[in-house]
Amino acid sequence: MAHSIVWASVATVDADSKPRTRILHPIWEWDGTDLFGWIATVPSPVKRAHLAAHPEVSISYWTTTQDTCSAECLVEWYTDDETRRDVWQRFATAPQPVGYDPAIIPFWADGPSSDQFAVLRLAPYRLRVMPGTTMTAGTGEVLTWRSA
Repeated sequence: MAHSIVWASVATVDADSKPRTRILHPIWEWDGTDLFGWIATVPSPVKRAHLAAHPEVSISYWTTTQDTCSAECLVEWYTDDETRRDVWQRFATAPQPVGYDPAIIPFWADGPSSDQFAVLRLAPYRLRVMPGTTMTAGTGEVLTWRSA
């Protein structure tokens, strides 16, 4: 569901426990054992401060059919060149609608080594999927997963 919706509302919390949301574009991977995600993003002072205080995000996807899914995740910044190049390529080579050319973002015109390009690694500890029919027709099953 996340890869068909693509764009997500991502919330962080500052040191005073005040939330802030923004729209971001995660890419998710299953390695056969674990699910994890990546977000290519500008390492803004606000995001850096929020994640320094609370290294977690809440990610929510929604479609006009009322299907929703969400992920609560631990987050880790990556700014090393190898990871940034790798994640850049993941987005550049992924099939649409998840894949896109990161160079279209003006801040990233210098490529993955730009000081405006950083990567967040997402390690989910709670996932929830709810088909819209649960609300609109009373059918369907809400699925919830939590890490042990």
